[in-house]
Amino acid sequence: MITEQKALEILNKMEDPLLHKPLADTNGVLEVKVKEEKAHISVKIAVAKTGTPEQMQLQTKIVEKLKEAGAATVGIRFATLSEEELAKHRASGDLPSEGGLLAPDSKTTFIAIASGKGGVGKSTVSVNLAIALARQGKKVGLIDADIYGFSVPDMMGIINRPQVKGNHIIPVERFGVKVISMGFFVEDNSPVIWRGPMLGKMLNNFFKEVEWGDLDYLLLDLPPGTGDVALDVHTMLPSCKEIIVTTPHPTAAFVAARAGAMALRTNHEILGVIENMSYFESQLTGEREYVFGKGGGDKLAEELRTELLGRLPLQQPDWNEEDFAPSVYDADHRIGRIYTDIAGKIVDLLS
Repeated sequence: MITEQKALEILNKMEDPLLHKPLADTNGVLEVKVKEEKAHISVKIAVAKTGTPEQMQLQTKIVEKLKEAGAATVGIRFATLSEEELAKHRASGDLPSEGGLLAPDSKTTFIAIASGKGGVGKSTVSVNLAIALARQGKKVGLIDADIYGFSVPDMMGIINRPQVKGNHIIPVERFGVKVISMGFFVEDNSPVIWRGPMLGKMLNNFFKEVEWGDLDYLLLDLPPGTGDVALDVHTMLPSCKEIIVTTPHPTAAFVAARAGAMALRTNHEILGVIENMSYFESQLTGEREYVFGKGGGDKLAEELRTELLGRLPLQQPDWNEEDFAPSVYDADHRIGRIYTDIAGKIVDLLS
């Protein structure tokens, strides 16, 4: 026959599924009652977060252990830990602050880098713009939100994976930028075969479960177009700013206008347009070749009633085999200086 004392001993050893601490340490056992005539036990347990799959696993484990100890039937009620108890674990770093970057009092400015179509260099712009902001002394994070076409880790030459500390993911830092990407969580460049709701959940985790620290700016490299992830970003970040990337080609600018229109309809402020692959300049003659035509960026900026932040020519970065980052331009590179100028404009617009 199970007793209340025996049940308490069993329950106190169980771990809170979010805090990973024994219930004895979290004061999580609120009530234990035993009806000896029916060998029925009812318990009330407080956990850091209710309604999770982990709570269901804990429930199953509690029932199993109590029945092994002699209970015929078990009744369980769950509650959330008191705010005082939760605050104690937040202070110790075991529990993230509620909302994190998404909290109403967050000081972080979100900047989404969007495009209407793929192949216009949006990720290259995202990477180099984040680095240019960091070079100006800003605290910068970068989310590779292009979950199907993740490329940021490879572009930045990142070979390390994020570390896990308690319940937090520690982003990888390179060139002064904290980075998180779907590419860190798949093996051997495997394809991501997910539907919309799963993508939204992963994106939400990037905001809430990553230990970003204090950030001035968090840039998001969005997938091209106006699909599920872009919609989720517009829903999660009602005050997000956006930069639209296009090439000079009229069709690219026409398609990019859809991404801009989506931003405007969801009350996102468009900071401006960046025209990539504007021209190719010969190192021998200095002559410019307008490979993709002219005027697409200006036309798009005019249509969206914003400004053209800068034009980026076609040119490879200088590769360093010892510190390989195939898409990063040095600060003193011709294109690196253009990114520095664009970053300065963005800081001025947001100050």
